Amino acid sequence: MTDNERPLILLTNDDGIQSPALWAAAEALSAIGFVTVAAPREQSSGAGRSMPVTSDGKLVEEQVNVRGKNWKVYAVGGSPAQAVQHGILELMPRRPDLVVAGINYGENLTTGITVSGTVGAALEGASFGVPALAVSLEVPAEFYLSHSDTIDFRVAKHFTAYFARVLIGMKPMTDVDVLKVDIPSDASETTEWRMTRLSRQKYYVPVVSPRERLEDPAHIQFEIKLDRDKIELDSDVYALRIDRKVSVTPISLDTTSRVDFVELENHLKSKGSQG
Repeated sequence: MTDNERPLILLTNDDGIQSPALWAAAEALSAIGFVTVAAPREQSSGAGRSMPVTSDGKLVEEQVNVRGKNWKVYAVGGSPAQAVQHGILELMPRRPDLVVAGINYGENLTTGITVSGTVGAALEGASFGVPALAVSLEVPAEFYLSHSDTIDFRVAKHFTAYFARVLIGMKPMTDVDVLKVDIPSDASETTEWRMTRLSRQKYYVPVVSPRERLEDPAHIQFEIKLDRDKIELDSDVYALRIDRKVSVTPISLDTTSRVDFVELENHLKSKGSQG
């Protein structure tokens, strides 16, 4: 394969341009194709697929040294999804063959993934018709917003490269726009992976800080709750937290309910006529 034939990969990370996990992913992907890195200049966890009008859109070229190799990267004044937009529209010579978001500090599970900047960035890449991968590694909650270099990303790098190769090499499948991959903290390269659905159970449960008056500042934090009796056996939570498998969830950009339209229409007409 010549240099001109190598796949083009756009890589981003909602933890920001300085995230060690971003560079772990860059290393893994560089063996597969040319990697363009465009990531928010600031920590942007929880940004979802947002497009803040306050983003300045500045693209600042930086040099980062990773294991003796210099990388030219772009710090973006915007959200993870906006970083993907700038990468595709301004920084790459053509449409990429793959968009990768990750590796994220912390698992992205359940229907709460709409909050995730990692998943949001991957969805934005998919909206351009590009296969997209969102990779997250389970870590203790105190590391979620960190750039800790004590986390071992070797196994996450392995699965990032594995699924990147798969997505680049396979034909598009109807209704599969993003693969969401969540890796247990104790996984090895031989850990099995499993196709999963998003759990409908709460995982990150919102908790508001106590305050005496409503006008006092208060932040909504979260705590993880795991009700084993309610977790669906085919869900991402069950695979990761109970069976300690790598969870692989196909996600569609089309969030239209898969309900029977005729049945729903008849139900709505029936209930409406009773009013």
